[in-house]
Amino acid sequence: MQSMTGYAYGEELRPESGFSVEIKSYNAKYCDISVSLPPYLGRLENRFRAAAAEKIRRGRVEITFRVKHLEQKRDIAVNAALAKAYAESFRKLAEVAGLDTHIPLGLLAAQEGMLTADDECDPEQYWELLSPLFFRTLGEFVADREREGENLRADVLDKLATLESSLAVFAAWQSRMDEAFRAQLAARFAEVMGDAADEQRILSETAAMLVKYTISEETVRLKSHIAALHGALAPGGADAPGRRIDFICQELNREINTVGSKNQCAEVGEAVIAAKDALENIREQARNLE
Repeated sequence: MQSMTGYAYGEELRPESGFSVEIKSYNAKYCDISVSLPPYLGRLENRFRAAAAEKIRRGRVEITFRVKHLEQKRDIAVNAALAKAYAESFRKLAEVAGLDTHIPLGLLAAQEGMLTADDECDPEQYWELLSPLFFRTLGEFVADREREGENLRADVLDKLATLESSLAVFAAWQSRMDEAFRAQLAARFAEVMGDAADEQRILSETAAMLVKYTISEETVRLKSHIAALHGALAPGGADAPGRRIDFICQELNREINTVGSKNQCAEVGEAVIAAKDALENIREQARNLE
C-alpha cells in the first residue's frame, strides 16, 4: 500500500559532468506523470515516463532531471534566410521612418529563431548514464510512498476498530430497541383504546412497524462492509486500495445514517456519532492512498 505523496532525490558527480534527478508526487484522481529533461534529451522522456508508470498507479508525479557538463560541445546554427528577411524588413522600416538604414548586428541576433544551439549528444549514451541514477532514485521514491502508506494503513485500522465497536453497540442494542418499541406501541394502544385494545392487532401493528424501524439488516450489511474494508487494507487486497476504500466508505455511511434515523436509544446515538467521526477520518486518509 502506497501513499500518493512521496519524495526522493539523487545525484551523481563525475569529473566531466554531473547529473541529478528529483521525484515528487501529490494527490490526484488519476495517474499523471510529467518528466522534465534538457531539450536535447527530449527523446528519452517517454522511456522514463513508462519506467515510472510501472511502479506508480495513481497520483501527480513530477520527475526533474538536471544535467551539467563542464565541457559541452555545441553547434551554433545561423538561420540565413530568416536573417535576410529581417534585415530587408528593418531597411524598409528605416526608409519609411526616414531614419538611418544601418542595422545593428545585436538587433538581428536578438530575433527569435535567428541562432539555434544544438548539443552534440547520443540519447542512448545519456540513457546509459542517467538510467542507473533514475532507477535508484525511483526505488527510494517508492519506498518513501510505501512507508507513508503503512502509516496511513495503521491510522485507518485504528479508526476501523472504532467502527467495529459501534457495530457491537448496534448489535447489542438491536433486541433492546425492538423490545422498547413494542412496549411503547402497546402503551400507546392501551392509552387510546383502553381495555378494548385487541392483542392480535397490537402484535400485527408492532410487527409492521418493526419491519420499518429495526436495524437488524443494517447491522448485517455493516458487518459485511467492515469485512470488505479489512480486505482492502490487507497486503495485496486491492489493486487500487484508495478508490476501493472510498467506495466501501460510501456504503458504510449509508448504513450508519439509516441506523441513526431509526435510533430510539441514547447509547446507539452515541455509537452512531463515533462511527460517523471514524468513517470521515477513514475517507480523508483514503484520499491520500494510491
